[in-house]
Amino acid sequence: MKMDDTVPIPDDILEPIHELLAQAADLPEPRAMSLATVDESGRPAVRTVLLKQVDQQGLTFFTNTTSRKGQHIAAHPFAALCLYFQGPHRQLQVEGRVEQIADEEADLYWYSRSRASRIGAWASRQSVVLEDRQQLLDRVARYEEKFADSEVPRPPFWSGYRVIPDRIEFWKGHPDRLNERVCYRLTDGEWVRFYRYP
Repeated sequence: MKMDDTVPIPDDILEPIHELLAQAADLPEPRAMSLATVDESGRPAVRTVLLKQVDQQGLTFFTNTTSRKGQHIAAHPFAALCLYFQGPHRQLQVEGRVEQIADEEADLYWYSRSRASRIGAWASRQSVVLEDRQQLLDRVARYEEKFADSEVPRPPFWSGYRVIPDRIEFWKGHPDRLNERVCYRLTDGEWVRFYRYP
């Protein structure tokens, strides 16, 4: 559920994000982003996920909710994201609160995925210790048989998460490490723009 104090990302911040993604469209996996979370003890972990949507509400990715990242988010619903675009030497950093998206929104993306990807999501007990690859392939075969004559529904343990920013930074590389850092921070319900030394 969304909190009442959520402040939408304004157009003057959102538009440069969309422009950056458009400029990077020809790069390999331009929407690959590092996602950092912490566990219940505060120990950090980072992994790469795919950014699937950016709008005024935030940045959305999808995963198994029982995975390590899902458990971290359940314990501490905050995250940091970083997208690095090697060609234009740009970086986008985002920090904020995390919420699980509505079932209807998760369903919409789920049914846009290939059938094989949907079977894979059922078969993978994401982050659980795996004896060997054959164990995974056996589970894939089991779910292929189970859904052989029907649509592959979205599992109850698979959904999307939205990072709702309270801090956004646009980083641009320059010679001699004199990089440009344009930052936005949500303060008392207003987005404040400022700069940082490189």
